[in-house]
Amino acid sequence: MLSPIVNRPVAPDDVPLISALHDRVFGPGRFARTAYRVREQMGPGSELSRFCRLVAAPDHLIAALRMSEIAIGGEAGAALLGPLVVAPEHADQGYGRALVKDAIEAARAAGVRLVVLVGDEPYYGRFGFKPVPPGTITFPGPVNPARILAAELAPGALAEYAGVISAKRG
Repeated sequence: MLSPIVNRPVAPDDVPLISALHDRVFGPGRFARTAYRVREQMGPGSELSRFCRLVAAPDHLIAALRMSEIAIGGEAGAALLGPLVVAPEHADQGYGRALVKDAIEAARAAGVRLVVLVGDEPYYGRFGFKPVPPGTITFPGPVNPARILAAELAPGALAEYAGVISAKRG
C-alpha cells in the first residue's frame, strides 16, 4: 500500500529539497542545457510549479515539476514545463504524471494558452504535447528541434506564437 502523499504548488521553503533531488537525479550536467539557461533568467518557479512528498516524512521529496511563465517572440501567455524530476525509488508509480496533469490544469486556470517543453513525445504526448513545426519556436541556445513539444491550452494557440523563448517580462 502506498503511503499518503501531499501534491501541491511549490512554496519557497521547498526549493532546497527540489534542488537536492535535481542534484541526485540529473547531476551537474543539467546546468549546461539550454532550457536551464532560460530558467536562470527567472525566479525559483511560479505558482504553476508542483511538488509531491510523503505526508509522514516532510523531508522526503517524491517528485517535483517546474513550470514557468515565458514569452515567445515577445508574446506572453505561454509557459515552459520542466524539469520534471522523480526520485528513482518512486519512478513508474504515476507521481510524475499526476504532477504534469496538475500543472497543466493550473496553467489553464491561470490563462496560459500554450505550454512548451523540451522532451520525449512518447512520454509527453499522452498530455497533448505535439512536435512544434521546425523553426517556429526556438530556444536561445542549442536544442534538438525534434524535441521541442507544445500543448495548446486554447484552441489554435500554437499558430499565435513564433520566435525565441525568453523569460516573461513584467
